[in-house]
Amino acid sequence: MVLSEPYWDHHIPLPKLGPLHSRLVTAFVALICFINSYNGDFVFDDSEAIINNKDLNPDTPLSNIWKNDFWGSNLSSNSSHKSYRPLTVLTFRINYLLAGGLHPIGFHMLNVALHCVISVLMIDVFAILIGGLVHDGRGVKLNLSPKASFLAALFFAAHPVHTESVAGIVGRADLLCALFFQLSFLVYCKAFQGGDKKFSVLWIFSSILLCAVAMLCKEQGITVLGVNAAFDILMVCNLDIYELAHRLLSRRKSADVSDLFKGCHSFGPNDLWIDFYFLLVLLFLGGSFLLYARWRIMGTGPPSFTEVDNPASFAENVILRIVNYNYYYSLNAWLLLCPWWLCFDWSMGCVPLIKSATDWRIVWPLLLWCCLMGLVYQALCSQDSNKRRLLTLGFSRETEPVIDFIGLMSSLTFSFLAQVHYNVGKNLADRGNQSAAVKYYREAVRLHPKYVHAMNNLGNILKERNELEEAEELLSSAVHIQPDFAAAWMNLGIVQNSLKKFDKAEQSYWNAIKFRKKYPDCYYNLGRLYADLNRSIDALNAWRNATMLKPDHSLAWNNMVILLDNTGNLAQAELIGKEALKILPKDHTIMFSLANVLGKQEKYKESEGFFLNALKINPNVASCHGNLAVLYHRWGKLDLAKRHYELSLRLDPNAPGTKENYNMLKRKLEQRQRTVG
Repeated sequence: MVLSEPYWDHHIPLPKLGPLHSRLVTAFVALICFINSYNGDFVFDDSEAIINNKDLNPDTPLSNIWKNDFWGSNLSSNSSHKSYRPLTVLTFRINYLLAGGLHPIGFHMLNVALHCVISVLMIDVFAILIGGLVHDGRGVKLNLSPKASFLAALFFAAHPVHTESVAGIVGRADLLCALFFQLSFLVYCKAFQGGDKKFSVLWIFSSILLCAVAMLCKEQGITVLGVNAAFDILMVCNLDIYELAHRLLSRRKSADVSDLFKGCHSFGPNDLWIDFYFLLVLLFLGGSFLLYARWRIMGTGPPSFTEVDNPASFAENVILRIVNYNYYYSLNAWLLLCPWWLCFDWSMGCVPLIKSATDWRIVWPLLLWCCLMGLVYQALCSQDSNKRRLLTLGFSRETEPVIDFIGLMSSLTFSFLAQVHYNVGKNLADRGNQSAAVKYYREAVRLHPKYVHAMNNLGNILKERNELEEAEELLSSAVHIQPDFAAAWMNLGIVQNSLKKFDKAEQSYWNAIKFRKKYPDCYYNLGRLYADLNRSIDALNAWRNATMLKPDHSLAWNNMVILLDNTGNLAQAELIGKEALKILPKDHTIMFSLANVLGKQEKYKESEGFFLNALKINPNVASCHGNLAVLYHRWGKLDLAKRHYELSLRLDPNAPGTKENYNMLKRKLEQRQRTVG
């Protein structure tokens, strides 16, 4: 393909730098603009995606990242949003491993580094989009618009619209997706670097593979195939859009347009039309396979969202939904031009819905479409071929983020307060500052009376503060607004259990299980309810269900051992305890409970081993020293008993029963000394 240098390039008031210098400058600008985020903390969505995500922990099997969503929930769970981004989670895990824990500086620095790399690659992308795909006689790609591509990359590097993706650690999904999106596009372009109008099938398949990698970082990576197809039509085949529109509008036969594809490449001496269709079929089949795989991974069902997550989708009728979607598009389009207000999340009513034709904001969608139609007219009818090509290809690249603004542009909306108060409250609660968190949660509920997640979190805090009546009221409201909110049903059951409303609590637990079939924590709490009601068999069954769904559910295992111990089923308690320790070999609480069971069976030596192992793991548990002392006391090892009684009382002077047992031992020792004397 031979193209002349765009006529505007030499008018741009920038020095014409060499490839290396332009890349260094672009990387430096990207670094300077975002380096101040390096010492940020984990905030907002980082809590769920990183701090509370067990898939980052090196002790968790690496295979879990391929089974769980971005937030660490199993993809088969009803509560999963189906955001499947295993490669992004893998980079978080590597950060965790290299830093030896959750230290945010490493996470932030990698985000900044990725932004610098992406900004540098944008020079190559813009060079192709603006100046075309041109090679010299040796097959080396030429940049016919060095100033324009450099300037565009500088704008990209410094644009504030990238703030959340770079400064927010969870924005790494956007960064990685963008990186492999770029690489897929550039590799696709590399397929056409040969002469004689030939293309390389190997590079095409490589591009599709990189598209798959982009999808594994964030779902929107699939859209690069559409961009590649548009690039093939508009720049490789050099389709004349103006002439095509003219012929179609003049109602000529479709066969008349075949001469417009004279620039098409091929991979052999076959008919160019056949090769052109073959290429598009490759992209279509590759994309179809990736979408099918993604659909199967999701469990062949879409994610479930609530009105709080996506208010526009729950508008009264289709017309209002369309109007609100287009209003969101107009906001995002404006923020690309004038990003002077930004927000980290668009949901939770941050953008009030347009509910009638009298709402003045309806002007913005109309203005957006007027501008778009004007650009479409220029793309189709301009006499300037460069302008037509740039606008048309630009539409192919920019339509996707507009249409899919929820995914890629969710951070670019009004900085309204409902969501802000919720996230600040959650962050404070995660840090243990519950009093401050309550104030923010209350404000979030006041601003958004149907904000069920805020109600649930506030209800939890009130439950822990023993303000049970208000907690019950909030959680009841939450499940009334969203009847399938399983977590709120479970928490409501816990509160009702504490209020001695046992029948209601049982029903709430079963409602939670109804809406989330695999809910081990709910089975655990249901077991506690049955234990309180002395329904031992039901309690054991509930806890067994919890351990089947979550084999490492320590509390459920331990409660089974304790209940069987308390009901005199010592042999069964021993079996359950040893079964649990095969799964949780370092769980000192289960060791402690099993040691008590063995001690009651007078298996002193074995019991002693479990007590000592528990103390190796956690040496400062007063009850463990106290019960080991009782074991030695019964076993006749009085000196060891005395030592551990004293250790127990040193750790907890008010340990129940320990002081009495210690006094009994001292009397026995004194009696023994008198007898010896």
